[in-house]
Amino acid sequence: MGLAAMAMPMLAFAQSADPQPWQLNMGRGVTHLSNNAYEAHMLALWICVGIGVAVFIAMAIAMFRFRKSRGAVADTTFVHNTRLEILWTAIPAVLLVAMAAPATTKLVQMYDVRDSEMTVKVTGYQWMWEYEYLGESVKFTSRLDRKSDQLRQSGVVPTADDHQHYLLDVDNPLVLPVDTKVRFVITADDVIHSWWVPALGWKQDAVPGIVNEAWADISTPGLYRGQCAELCGKDHGFMPIVVKALPKDEFAQWLAAQKSASAPAPAAPAEATPDTPEATPESDAAAAVAVAG
Repeated sequence: MGLAAMAMPMLAFAQSADPQPWQLNMGRGVTHLSNNAYEAHMLALWICVGIGVAVFIAMAIAMFRFRKSRGAVADTTFVHNTRLEILWTAIPAVLLVAMAAPATTKLVQMYDVRDSEMTVKVTGYQWMWEYEYLGESVKFTSRLDRKSDQLRQSGVVPTADDHQHYLLDVDNPLVLPVDTKVRFVITADDVIHSWWVPALGWKQDAVPGIVNEAWADISTPGLYRGQCAELCGKDHGFMPIVVKALPKDEFAQWLAAQKSASAPAPAAPAEATPDTPEATPESDAAAAVAVAG
């Protein structure tokens, strides 16, 4: 069993972007930040595996080579070994620095929203999300899809045949272009929510009265699902997130269609009025005489 547990990390290859049943490892994701998180995770994982292997080998040698049945006698005079203490202090310090240096660099990158090509405002409500494409006059809400809502209130136990993405589908997904640095400004209207899509590599709290920032640059077209990650009330489990990533040309077409649909209807032309004769000096004089008379 111990050997099997030690062999598990060998199977921990990068999984698909969205979590899957019985997944052994975190997914690599589809953004620069998600790849940073994956690489930092794998570095720490393999360092921990190396430490575990060294510790178990040392334990095995101590238990089998120096056991009483082989005539080993405990050294009761041993107190401490200065060289050994320096060694087991220095090695963990070096390992921590080796993990902290790249992790700090990648953490700084998570908050660098400069040079963003577009901005999306995300607002959390009980229990739905509102998305606004700033500067584009496009805004809509996204909530649990009707089929999932009907199933959850029906009293039956749903299966994959009933709904493949039960409680993880929405009526209006957030549509984004690929290969584009998108800045998110995230807030809430009522209570604290948390906007989380694992494939993007981060989660960000949506706090009333506070605007938090994040960014993503999706590399692969597709559908990426997430959920609210902060307990926000009785329907907290029923406000999923779906991000639909499109090629840039397809996104431009979608955005143009949304703008056209949300544009105000043109004003109706004014009704024509009967033409009136132009005023002349004679008519003005006649009107003045009539008034004087």
